[in-house]
Amino acid sequence: MSQEVEGHQVDVRKRKFLIAATSAVGGVAVAGVAIPLVVSMQPSARARAAGAPVEVDISKVEPGMLLTVEWRGKPVWIVNRTPEMLDLLGKHDDKLADPKSDMPQQPDYCKNPTRSIKPEYLVAVGICTHLGCSPTYRKEIGAADLGADWPGGFFCPCHGSRFDLAARVYKGVPAPTNLVIPPHQFVSDAKLLIGVDPQQKDHRLQGS
Repeated sequence: MSQEVEGHQVDVRKRKFLIAATSAVGGVAVAGVAIPLVVSMQPSARARAAGAPVEVDISKVEPGMLLTVEWRGKPVWIVNRTPEMLDLLGKHDDKLADPKSDMPQQPDYCKNPTRSIKPEYLVAVGICTHLGCSPTYRKEIGAADLGADWPGGFFCPCHGSRFDLAARVYKGVPAPTNLVIPPHQFVSDAKLLIGVDPQQKDHRLQGS
């Protein structure tokens, strides 16, 4: 089919084809610009591997509750320990392999009986130091399957390692050391920042 425009024969079908083809090429070009822009706004693989700090709202973590967050691809536990839990921490040191946390599994500011900045909050990497399994939170005192003297803590069902509520390892279990305490600080009473020491500064703390 053809039309005559200003004395020239124009193939309508050919014109429609050219218009469609041009539009398609233009769409691809736009997509080619848009996609890299979206990807560039995502954290790079290197940044994710480096592990940016993670800010956590702990305002709803009630006493006795455990909250799990991810930092550097690892689970990090945040436990709001009750006064009863804290009271039991000093009563089983003779059963622990490293009760005074002499091994460097925690920052210096957490080398204390509670292995924490604030006594009530335990912040620990939830990976067993034996073979990398993730223990379960067993806060119940005197659990039937763990013994009447169980003061609450963490139990690894894979190979039987046990840790108390300060993430300290028991004697005679496969795990060789206490659980790792990551660097962290409290931004406020309700905000915890994992991955930054109290002495370090972070852009979120500066309001930028």
